[in-house]
Amino acid sequence: MRRLLTATAIVLATANLAAAEGALQLYNWGNYTSPELLAKFEKETGIKVTVTDYDSNDVALAKVEAGGSGFDLVVPSANYVPIWIEKGLIVPLDLAKLPNHANIAPEWRDVPWDPGRAYSVPWQWGSTGIAVNTKVYSGDINTSAVFLDVPPELVGKINVVPEMNDIVSLATMYVGGKPCSDDPEIMKKARDVLLAAKPNWISMDYGATERLSNGDWAGSVNWNGSTMRARLNTNGDVQYGYPREGYPLFMDSVALLKDATNVEEAYKFLDFIMLPENAAMISAFARYANGISGSDAFMPEDMKTAPEVVIPEEFRAAGTFLPTCTGKSLDYITAIWTELQK
Repeated sequence: MRRLLTATAIVLATANLAAAEGALQLYNWGNYTSPELLAKFEKETGIKVTVTDYDSNDVALAKVEAGGSGFDLVVPSANYVPIWIEKGLIVPLDLAKLPNHANIAPEWRDVPWDPGRAYSVPWQWGSTGIAVNTKVYSGDINTSAVFLDVPPELVGKINVVPEMNDIVSLATMYVGGKPCSDDPEIMKKARDVLLAAKPNWISMDYGATERLSNGDWAGSVNWNGSTMRARLNTNGDVQYGYPREGYPLFMDSVALLKDATNVEEAYKFLDFIMLPENAAMISAFARYANGISGSDAFMPEDMKTAPEVVIPEEFRAAGTFLPTCTGKSLDYITAIWTELQK
């Protein structure tokens, strides 16, 4: 999630990346990888990490599934990990090579999308909600009505990030359904509310950190860490809302690709990011929580109480990790998304 394309990628790699001794190819969400972390890793190991950005789970999956990507590690979201496993694109991890695996926090060790953490290790986790510049709009921001029944102050000023499962799930929960619903009536309501709202949006795009910060957008469906960065850039004008109708939670995790060529380097990186002080560096850059025990001691002070990171009690029950949609539910979601893109 989280994620937002910017110039912070370390290097833009190509599909013909050559394996090299002391090198590692990481395929990750844009604006999501700490340059300081990579510099520390290279200094300690001599391994240079090249990062290639992607902007959605579907883009990453399609790129790797096409073959010949040259990447070693990828960072899919929770609801996509089972798809990567089913397609045989990632491999089980050799835990003997990961002594820091024990640092994974208890609540993240045996997760539904990767039981026993056999295939992945935590990167960051957070939520998808509503970011609003409160100088433009001072109404209730803890509702998906901000983008699905756009208030006059935000018409033509609000963006929607083009992440299919997040957006369709928000709409589905808004109309009273649950993510991955296969109820045709519920999904028709979700479709209708999205199509009716779209003319009131300025765009369906990434880059919310920058565009909320500079005032190009007055609001966006957005991820919590990106919104925190925008809040800090605007002296608190940008605030984050948790839709009470329901909102997605996510965890992005790092997995080893089946056709990875820099395997030993990949294991060193995976073990490195599970050290508490290094996990905290990842969080300090992108402003999301991580899944490593002991990292709190190294986290920036402003993250320990940030409302974008520490979910307010009244909205915790409304958050849900998205399941992996299959069958009719996936057909409905894909059809809605295709129509919304027209």
